[in-house]
Amino acid sequence: MARTEVLVLLPGLMCDDSVWTGMYPHLPAAVSTQVIDYGMASSIESMAQLVLHRAPPRFAVAGHSMGGRVAMEVVRMAPERVTRIALLDTGHLARPAGPAGVQEAAKRFALLEVARTQGVAAMAATWVQGMVHPDRLADAALIDSIVGMFTRKSADIFACQIQALLERPDASDVLRKLTVPTLLLCGEQDAWSPPAQHQQMRELTSHAELSLVAHAGHMAPMERPQAVAECFTRWLSVDATV
Repeated sequence: MARTEVLVLLPGLMCDDSVWTGMYPHLPAAVSTQVIDYGMASSIESMAQLVLHRAPPRFAVAGHSMGGRVAMEVVRMAPERVTRIALLDTGHLARPAGPAGVQEAAKRFALLEVARTQGVAAMAATWVQGMVHPDRLADAALIDSIVGMFTRKSADIFACQIQALLERPDASDVLRKLTVPTLLLCGEQDAWSPPAQHQQMRELTSHAELSLVAHAGHMAPMERPQAVAECFTRWLSVDATV
């Protein structure tokens, strides 16, 4: 990775720079990072436009969960600006039609209702139960950091981001066209965006590296920051002329 290359980091649903901070001590010293906040953006496309407005002319990009979808949309909009891409604990398909799509929306809106009626902290305490490795539920420091991160966002922001996810575009075409160094990474026990989903993405992006992080769920960068940073270090060292 060139010293002048910036690594733009895109958080997921209701997340902020806390997703990435545990990784910083384990990244190469030459890496310069920039974390993007989506504000009240309510579509993946508008989030990607924010990234392109705030990022330097050329940059590497890594997105976690919803941030992965934003990263793929960034590449769709401006492929010439992206030098490499990492997609963590994410997916590439649009919301399915029929009962599966209805069920997804119902689950998301149920969490939104908790956030509006009981507070974001109560919603986060429920949400986090399925988002980390089961063994980490007793790790008070980790759980408090995740719940605390969510409480820094409002229920109105949650509503905007839910709308963005429910209306997310299919990014299969983006994956098929990728030629830059590509990392697909997933917690081995990610129940929300499972390894099989990342394998499907790998089949569309033949040159991508697929890394499964042991003893981690959906919040892999916070659960196993050093292991994820080691994967990033390998990805950042790949020749960007691929």
